[in-house]
Amino acid sequence: MSGTRTGRGDEPASKGEESDAVEREAAKQRLLAQAEAERVPVEDTTRAVPDRRWRRDKR
Repeated sequence: MSGTRTGRGDEPASKGEESDAVEREAAKQRLLAQAEAERVPVEDTTRAVPDRRWRRDKR
């Protein structure tokens, strides 16, 4: 991700790029918070059982 840097240390190339970086970080944090809120604990999930009835019908 060196494309947003000037190559002279860690300074952004411009104020526009700096604000873009801030917006990207804020969006990333929102997505992470949303994903965590929607996460289902493993204990609350059930194991999927394959439906094999179609195989019996073809015999």
